[in-house]
Amino acid sequence: MQKEAVEELSDKINDCFKPFRGEALDIQMPEKFCYPFYYEPHLIAKIAAEELMERIGKELEVYHDFGLSGEGEGLGKMFGVLVVKDKNGNHGYLSAFSGKLEGGIHISGFVPPVFDTLDERGFYRQGEIEISKINREITLLESEFDYKVLLDLLQKYISQSDDEMIKLKSDFVQAKKKRHQLRLQCAQNPDEESEQILQKLNHESIRHHFVLKDRKKYWENYIAGVKGSLIPFEQKIDSLKERRKKMSAILQQQLFESYTFLNQNGVSKSLINIFNLTDDKIPPAGAGECAAPKLLQYAFKNSLLPVTIAEFWWGKSPSSEIRRHGNYYPACNGKCKPILGHMLEGLSVVENPMVLRGVTNTNLTILFEDEYLLIINKPIDLLSVPGKSNRESVFSLLKQKYPNTTGPLIVHRLDMSTSGIMIIAKSKEIHQHIQNQFIKRKIKKRYIAVLDGNIVNDSGFIDLPLRVDLDDRPRQIICFQHGKPAQTRWQVAERGPNSTLVYFFPVTGRTHQLRVHASHPKGLNTPIIGDDLYGQRDKRLFLHADQLEFIHPISKEIVLVECKADFT
Repeated sequence: MQKEAVEELSDKINDCFKPFRGEALDIQMPEKFCYPFYYEPHLIAKIAAEELMERIGKELEVYHDFGLSGEGEGLGKMFGVLVVKDKNGNHGYLSAFSGKLEGGIHISGFVPPVFDTLDERGFYRQGEIEISKINREITLLESEFDYKVLLDLLQKYISQSDDEMIKLKSDFVQAKKKRHQLRLQCAQNPDEESEQILQKLNHESIRHHFVLKDRKKYWENYIAGVKGSLIPFEQKIDSLKERRKKMSAILQQQLFESYTFLNQNGVSKSLINIFNLTDDKIPPAGAGECAAPKLLQYAFKNSLLPVTIAEFWWGKSPSSEIRRHGNYYPACNGKCKPILGHMLEGLSVVENPMVLRGVTNTNLTILFEDEYLLIINKPIDLLSVPGKSNRESVFSLLKQKYPNTTGPLIVHRLDMSTSGIMIIAKSKEIHQHIQNQFIKRKIKKRYIAVLDGNIVNDSGFIDLPLRVDLDDRPRQIICFQHGKPAQTRWQVAERGPNSTLVYFFPVTGRTHQLRVHASHPKGLNTPIIGDDLYGQRDKRLFLHADQLEFIHPISKEIVLVECKADFT
């Protein structure tokens, strides 16, 4: 019986483990596992990914509509490959997809989920069935004829009450104005007739007051009567809703505890334990369903040593995000970073490249300076302000050079990957003056960028609101419901065979605004070269703030500063 179990396990491993063949066997394997949140996929990982892409194109359309045909409402999916080494020293790779494929999570050749939420005998599906029963009971109660009649009657009485009270108040306001005029006339002719008129006016005023009070009480009694008849129904509905709420909370807690993740040291932790160390404490929806945790979990459970990883997007992009078909992407920060932080313990992992970036690139070229302000050319890979990392930044460098300055210094920011012109204020008063120009949009800014492809039009205006991706900061997404206004004018400066030089004139100044507006399908649908968040990595991000015009806070003269990009 034990031998059969071992053979069955071996079959499962062989179903997911794809050995390398041919020239791939001669490729030098990486010495360390890549840093999964910022990396260029290793050649061996790309070979595995390309094999998987070929399989997806041939076989998986039956499981999922990836939206590549341009018809229907298909949507792409994130896939991943994990290069591994077995106990015998053989190298191969595992495949996974994030989430589900059209509701399915068990696809031959792909690693299984960390926890199977679709297992019909499991507690999660049973819990969902019980919650569905409660939902049906609530629906039946809310659909009962007597309940709906009472609700309609309540709405009718409330509406009639509002209409009558509005009309009465309006009529009585007009009557009050007339009484006021009559009182003025009586005051001019004080006689016995005027006295009688004043008495009538006082009686009318008192009567109107009581009429209003009586009608209000009349409708309150009617409405209270209907609400009283609704109480038995609402008590049942509220009781069911409270029961559903408690069951959902218990089920969610059980789910978080059932998602457990191994690492190379054999230590297992649940989602609850992992995310308890984060600021939010509670795991976000879908945590543990991404490709990377699935791949590593399978490797550790089956004694396979992870070597390197690569994840890529296959299919149509979501409308709010920017995902390009066939492009490689790092693991997400919100869901995966805490999980992978645990799972990678015990492995030799490449140090975070972002920590090393910008350490030596601290040369601030001064383009203009007087006793009130200075204008610099910020190099690429240097932060504008330190942030949480407390790394070297424009602010820290200038604070060292100008220790006696007052105020915040930094008036506006550029992304770490963006180079170009920045205004620096030497005092609090100058800072406030220039900041006010930014707020009132009196400062004119121009950026120059090289797009990774050709675009059709010569100029245009992009109006796409932005907000941060809560699951993958600092990435931004398009959001018409909660996003902040983001507007950009643009103009083609020069066209190349496979690229376009573009001027950007931002009307607003949102985080990553130009990068998202360039990349998004509703924008230019052509990312900036070197955009490691919304396009593909290159030697640098080809985006530079090359022109800035403002009013000098003291001389009141218009100052125009230009700074040529090193890529033009």
